[in-house]
Amino acid sequence: MSRASVAGRPRPSFAGWLGKTNDITRTFLSAGRIPGLINMGGGLPEPATFPVAEIARIAGEVVAAHPGEVLGYGPIEGLPELRDALARRFSGPTTRLTRENVFITSGGMQGLDLLGKVLIDEGGLIAGQFPTYLGALDAWRPRQPSFRNMQLEDPAFDAQAALAGAQFAYAVPNFSNPTGRMVDLVTRKALVDAAHRTGTWLVEDDPYGLLHYDGDPLPRLIDISAGMAPAPTYAGPVIYMGTLSKEIAPGLRIGWVIAAPEMIEALTMAKQGSDLCTSGLTQRVALAALEAGLIERIQPTILATYRARRDALCAAMQAELAGWFEWEVPVGGMFVWAVARDPALDTDLLLPHALDAGVCISPSSVFDATGRNRRAIRINFTLNEPERLAEGVRRLAVALTKMQARRS
Repeated sequence: MSRASVAGRPRPSFAGWLGKTNDITRTFLSAGRIPGLINMGGGLPEPATFPVAEIARIAGEVVAAHPGEVLGYGPIEGLPELRDALARRFSGPTTRLTRENVFITSGGMQGLDLLGKVLIDEGGLIAGQFPTYLGALDAWRPRQPSFRNMQLEDPAFDAQAALAGAQFAYAVPNFSNPTGRMVDLVTRKALVDAAHRTGTWLVEDDPYGLLHYDGDPLPRLIDISAGMAPAPTYAGPVIYMGTLSKEIAPGLRIGWVIAAPEMIEALTMAKQGSDLCTSGLTQRVALAALEAGLIERIQPTILATYRARRDALCAAMQAELAGWFEWEVPVGGMFVWAVARDPALDTDLLLPHALDAGVCISPSSVFDATGRNRRAIRINFTLNEPERLAEGVRRLAVALTKMQARRS
């Protein structure tokens, strides 16, 4: 942002990176307050799936049982018992984890922000799965990094060349945000092998891993890494990130990073200059929910709800948008990624037409660090019921027709 003046007097300026960010996230988070607008732009879960009564009960119990702990300050690394529980949850035959491998964050976004602080020198190089989650781009933008795009679905993709020289690599292997794609096993193994060979940190962001509707899950990158170099405590180059935002509810603001102990120590130093500690109340609620098997109880309902909505969205798109876009039906996650058949179709220009028609979508430019990819849209299917998804797609078709008419 430039330094402006009013009546000849200089005004205080802002950091330059603010002028390079986007307002799409704010748009779709606030879209629910616009009367009649159908929000298909954000990665938002269905509130009806939130276990409200159980969370309310657990919250009352933990406040009564641990008042000083949940209402006071806590350890920077997180509640020890919660770290132990997550270590047990993500341990496997070769993935041996202890609390020293686990770090608690205030939501998944804080994990991305803190990783940027400890891994990116100003102007440093990031190798990122392309297109890239816009929240990650926003988190790292203040460091003004450069990006090397990784087209993981390209048969010619060379993982070792992609990671070489980067300060870290970033991927969302399970139902990528924004494309909804699942990275295949061969590519997963190639990424992990490249991380071990080059010594480059490999960030595995996995907020959607449990949202698997068809087929079988594939192994996590961190589990592949642990199998390559078995150790009493995991010490490899993969940094695994998760969150309860899609598994229980985003308002808990509980996320985690699982990594080598040296990474946990670095993140602890960064977090002490951020929020100091994650809420003791929500950590205790999360621990009680994990111990009670709450995720396992509500997951079937979540999966059935979202699977039906995915199918409804794709059916509506086939009826209304097949002439405009092409897409793949995702096997999990929250999004459909639609690429315009016409290379000249600019989805940045489509967005205001869509909003005028009463529907919000995400244009592809915000998932590109350069902003040049303007040919696709990301559509969310988890927030809205099938009937509203069909109406949203109909409105989008109206917006496309009006935009095309103005172009002609």
